[in-house]
Amino acid sequence: MVKQLLEQGVSVWLDSLSRDMLQSGFLQQWVDQGMRGQTSNPTIFQGAIRGSKTYDDDIRKLAQRGLKAEQICWELMVADVQAACDKFLPVYQASKGLDGYVSLELDPTKARDTQGSIDQGLALWPEVKRPNLMLKVPATREGIPALKALVKAGFNVNVTLLFSVERYDHVMTAHMEALEARLAAGQPIDNIATVASFFVSRVDTEVEKRLAKLTPSEDQNKALLGQVAVANARVAYAQFKRRLASDRWQALAAKGAQVMRPLWASTGVKNPAYPDTLYVDELVGPHCVNTMPEATLTAVMDHGKTACTLSDAHLQAAEETLKVLKQVGIDLSDVTMNTLEVEGVQKFADSYKDLVQTIERSVQTLSV
Repeated sequence: MVKQLLEQGVSVWLDSLSRDMLQSGFLQQWVDQGMRGQTSNPTIFQGAIRGSKTYDDDIRKLAQRGLKAEQICWELMVADVQAACDKFLPVYQASKGLDGYVSLELDPTKARDTQGSIDQGLALWPEVKRPNLMLKVPATREGIPALKALVKAGFNVNVTLLFSVERYDHVMTAHMEALEARLAAGQPIDNIATVASFFVSRVDTEVEKRLAKLTPSEDQNKALLGQVAVANARVAYAQFKRRLASDRWQALAAKGAQVMRPLWASTGVKNPAYPDTLYVDELVGPHCVNTMPEATLTAVMDHGKTACTLSDAHLQAAEETLKVLKQVGIDLSDVTMNTLEVEGVQKFADSYKDLVQTIERSVQTLSV
């Protein structure tokens, strides 16, 4: 199934990372089956470290060296990402830099701090020291200049927490500006990979909350429930295709620039009334990445579909769905920009703080 999706243009990445999966052979098994990359975030690391004793020896040793909990946190995350990068290096080499990436998120408490994000990215890149590392930068207003600076520096970047097509357009512009700046400085642009992580399921969750407060007709409800997240992603894909066909991008492509692929994130289905492979089946098309949590990946392997669902007809239907959404009185821009982006930044910041606190408690326990 993973290879069939690849034939349709979709690279399957795993949205999970832990030392247990690195050491048990679990990750290697998926790489052998065609897995093309891996993403992580503070919530994922929090779950990995809280639920395992595998990290205890390292935590104890790092604490004995005098490192504080937050420093230990980054030592552990960097080590896991380095090990995962090594697992995916053959994929990176065989795909000539298209795939094989592992993402490490910058400190999410700096999501509104442009210079802080840039400084951390500049420090992390040589520390991890892997050609297939991707630094995750939030698509906030303050994060977009950080994206631009890190791409200009020649680093691979995963732009995360994208919900809005409008914001996505800003991201694609910043990406092109960074590449143009490198060319103007006489620097190569053919060795920089980027993806734009467009979050999917959370859109439906928020729209469901708002629909519950309204009384749309039965036909309108049918056109909206479980449809808006996919429609929003498809409209983003339509914008991606327009950018790809533009003279500006074609000029960069002629110099070797790699496409900033849309990456479908948050693809685990949260509403049990929807098919468990919904956000994979409905977003199949060229130049895409889909990063899946383990449960979604297992479901896709069992009964996922691989037919193209990003055709022109699908994209036109998406526009109609969003028109119905507007007719019932739901402002998609408010959903994506004012609610989901703000909540997403806060949730990752909270998870990061919880992660540091988890390590602090481990340090205290292990030092007894």
